[in-house]
Amino acid sequence: MAHVITQVCCNDGACVDVCPVQCIRPRPDDPEYSSAEQLYIDPSACIDCGVCQEACPVGAIYADYDLPAKFEAYPAINADHFRDNPIEDWSLPPLPQDRAIVSKGNLRVAIIGTGPSACYAAAELLKVPGIELSIFERLPTPFGLVRSGVAPDHQQTKLFAETFADLLHHPAVRCFFNVEVGRDLSLSEVLSCHHAVVYAGGAAGDKSLGLPGEDLPGSHSAREFVAWYNGHPDHAEASFDLSGERAVIIGNGNVALDVARMLAQPVARYATTDLADHAREALEGSLIREVVVAARRGAHEAAYSTGELLALSQLDDVILTGRAGDLPADDAPVTAVLRAAARASARRKWDAVCTFSNSRPGSASRRIALRFLMSPMEILGSDRVEAVRFARHRLVLADGQVAREPTGEIETIATKLVIRAAGYRGEPVPGLPFDDVRGVIPNRGGRVWNLSAGEPLAGLYVAGWIKRGPSGLIGTNRACSRETTTALLDDFSTGRLTRAVTTPDELDGLLRARGVAPLDVQAWSRVDAAERAAGAALNRPRSKFVRVTDMLASATT
Repeated sequence: MAHVITQVCCNDGACVDVCPVQCIRPRPDDPEYSSAEQLYIDPSACIDCGVCQEACPVGAIYADYDLPAKFEAYPAINADHFRDNPIEDWSLPPLPQDRAIVSKGNLRVAIIGTGPSACYAAAELLKVPGIELSIFERLPTPFGLVRSGVAPDHQQTKLFAETFADLLHHPAVRCFFNVEVGRDLSLSEVLSCHHAVVYAGGAAGDKSLGLPGEDLPGSHSAREFVAWYNGHPDHAEASFDLSGERAVIIGNGNVALDVARMLAQPVARYATTDLADHAREALEGSLIREVVVAARRGAHEAAYSTGELLALSQLDDVILTGRAGDLPADDAPVTAVLRAAARASARRKWDAVCTFSNSRPGSASRRIALRFLMSPMEILGSDRVEAVRFARHRLVLADGQVAREPTGEIETIATKLVIRAAGYRGEPVPGLPFDDVRGVIPNRGGRVWNLSAGEPLAGLYVAGWIKRGPSGLIGTNRACSRETTTALLDDFSTGRLTRAVTTPDELDGLLRARGVAPLDVQAWSRVDAAERAAGAALNRPRSKFVRVTDMLASATT
């Protein structure tokens, strides 16, 4: 018997830390970790001790004899990984070095942001006795994409908020919610009261497709749509045209599949989730019955994970389809090369799409159509979106390698709603350098880097998507933040963070003089309690406040 990691794996790596036989891979220090779909347990080495199950923050690990039916494919998925990646290094990871004890007031660190990378950074720093942390968040509510980016039907993933909430209540932590650094306070003002600042503000912009018509009404980024249905205050007033029978999503990552589920499933499926009320009302009146998910990639290289694809195939009342013409024939030379070269996860994606493409349409009134090798050319419309024009490609062999080439065929898909799932992008931060090409803050191992001088900027650090780009799962931020905090603590131990600073109390006076009322963790707890109480009355985990004014009112009652 063995334990099995399933779809909701967050790549946190807490299970790796506790495994006594090191049979969970990839490990955070392994080269393939940052691109892994999930973590896997080698069934031939697992001793069935169960400590990984206890350590998992999102409940993604099960004993194989206790596996829910919806995860029946996962024993094979875990085993297949090790056929491609047999374990060669069975050594235990080095024990963590003891952290020096810091005298109170000798190391004050500000963390800007409260998303996963910020919270993981706080968790690492709080291992140091005597450290003092100030955590800044521009909204009255913390947790970033855990609150406003995770799909409402992924409640297990949202369990991260429970873990992170404990950090905010730590006696060494002081919270400044409802405070925007760069607007209410300058970065230099924050730095004057702290020995170091970790910027972990995420990626708040969108990658552009560079298409004609991209800015037409009816064309929206996936980031905007996700924030809207999750109740983010910046997008609560947004509107989306749901009056057509078809929506088109450009891109096929996990966010694209989240959006497809939201548009395709009857909204009743979200009755017991924290879907924002305004989104629930709008989706109840939706006329959309088909969602086309189209991307340049082939089925073997799709950006979504195997788990998200399998989950999509299990939806009630929704048929998942593909198009046989988007795939080479089973007996084509290119197919043989793909199957021979592809890793287990790619082969599984390919096989699943082949099954969808060759199956007969069912009786469900809604469907999600996966389309591949479709390169978007233009979003069409005079005053608003009317259609999307694609150039079709095919897979060919070039010097023994699989490549894409245009077929010369043009396909136009009529729609009133286009969701561009091209990815998130970091935005410039006042007071910090910015790499406009990559959309990140230049850094070396988390130290903010002055490119012109070729040296780090003293006391300034970065973590998360704004550090490395928008990649990985929530748990991937754990290793990222650990790298950053290790650099910070090394700088402290070598005397680079010993300058004199004032106390964070100085910031209270500045904020109040500017008419800004910061919220502490007790104020957030009142907001949290009010949302949970309102949700409980409706059999939901919470009913979110979506306007800052309502949050602030709840925080003071």
